[in-house]
Amino acid sequence: MNEITLHQPPMRSWGSPNASPFCTKLETYLRMTEVPYKTGKFARGQAPKGKIPYVGIDGTHVGDSQLVIEELERRLAKAGKQPLDGGLSAQEAALGRLARRTLEEAVYFVAMMIRWRTDDGYRAMRDEFKKMLPGFVMPLIRRNVHGKLAGQGTGRHTLEEAMAMGAADFAAIAELLGNKPFFLGDKPRTVDCTLFAFVEGVLAFPVDSALKASVGSHENLVAYRQRIRDRWWKDLG
Repeated sequence: MNEITLHQPPMRSWGSPNASPFCTKLETYLRMTEVPYKTGKFARGQAPKGKIPYVGIDGTHVGDSQLVIEELERRLAKAGKQPLDGGLSAQEAALGRLARRTLEEAVYFVAMMIRWRTDDGYRAMRDEFKKMLPGFVMPLIRRNVHGKLAGQGTGRHTLEEAMAMGAADFAAIAELLGNKPFFLGDKPRTVDCTLFAFVEGVLAFPVDSALKASVGSHENLVAYRQRIRDRWWKDLG
């Protein structure tokens, strides 16, 4: 497979792969599959979906982390290589999809509340984002995120209510993970890219919260995170 270009923010925020769980998800997939890639600057105007990450493949930009992964899975299979989800049963694929959607469509917005609604979270985001954006845009971003959270629905809850929901979601996922090395068994699958990204994002964020404490209380999630860091993210230290 030809080398692809991964467009995303360049910082390894808070000692983690990326501030965005979707960027962490996609780059973890590239490392797990050993797809050759290089990183490139990102421009929202060039992003097919108007968001990050996106990739350049054979002269074409492809957006959305999940759509990129699905395209790369097809290309790996076509090249005679084993896709991460190759050989999954229908039940395993369904379970992986449900876990991924729970994280991306529910837990994500709880994490956004912690990062952008709380003053401590906002300060951490502001200090990180000012490495690539002018400071005057940060209040505008915060206001925009508040509007999106309200429109999506999570932002209409109190922070305590939202964190309790997120903690319950992580508890369910921890129960399903059990003592397996990866979510669906002995081999990493695409769902592991997402699960790692969200566990990493919560535990690496430098602000204490009830959600962070809850995730950290699940020994199997903590060990799972470290296992993936040790194997595919050694450069983070």
